[in-house]
Amino acid sequence: MEAVTASASSFNRYPDMACTALMAELSERFAVPASHVATGTGSVGVAQQLLQATAGPGDEVIYAWRSFEAYPIITRISGATPVQVPLTPGDVHDLDAMAEAITDRTRLIFVCNPNNPTGTVVRRAELERFLDRVPSDVLVVLDEAYREFIRDTEVPDGVELYRQRPNVCVLRTFSKAYGLAGLRVGFAIAHEPVAAALRKTAVPFGVSQIAQDAAIASLRAEDELIGRVGSLVCERNRVTDALRDQGWTVPETQANFVWLRLGSARCRSRRRASRRVWSSGRSPGRVCG
Repeated sequence: MEAVTASASSFNRYPDMACTALMAELSERFAVPASHVATGTGSVGVAQQLLQATAGPGDEVIYAWRSFEAYPIITRISGATPVQVPLTPGDVHDLDAMAEAITDRTRLIFVCNPNNPTGTVVRRAELERFLDRVPSDVLVVLDEAYREFIRDTEVPDGVELYRQRPNVCVLRTFSKAYGLAGLRVGFAIAHEPVAAALRKTAVPFGVSQIAQDAAIASLRAEDELIGRVGSLVCERNRVTDALRDQGWTVPETQANFVWLRLGSARCRSRRRASRRVWSSGRSPGRVCG
């Protein structure tokens, strides 16, 4: 908040269009060249820049479904064709099916890890097998918006994979663990041709100076981040255990939320139970969305 307050005193001025200080901070944090970093209005803004740079009418973009709700929206905005590949019965990316969906029109593949909204992850061995099957001219975007909440040691850090593979781009955001969702700032780490294309498709002055300054301050508040994320992970585990104790089927989540399948039949059953409770004079609270 101190960084935001200080930055607000100069909101009459345009922000640094190149996000120079923030890019330098990210470059140091992740030990990557500054030229391999690109910023945008949240990770979804960066994702849209990627599509604008790589895909258009007649091209295809592959992603799992259900996954991040923005993927079909921004794919259609670019004029490309969305190719949705259903999740496995365990609500995990079906990477084999996604690899089989690749055609000569495929330009980009999103892998959301952990997946939004199921919280499930793909682990190192299966992700590397998938990447081995992807043609080198197809960009694989590892959307790691919830990376900070992962406790499964078998889940790879996308930045490690980027270092090994020129066609891997990593998306990160300050919206989740850093708590800056309203300020809209995200970034990508990618090799020079991709990062350069991202900078060319960025909206001029898109990331406000307040957002840039707050992001830098957040990166420097490492201890606060670790404590906040640790508390959220403990609560995530508590909620998951409580739901399972009640008989719900909840997939293993590595995000800051849990995926709870209600199903229409289950909702109807619970609404009937709710009416019975109401008739007895007891208030059940809200039972279904």
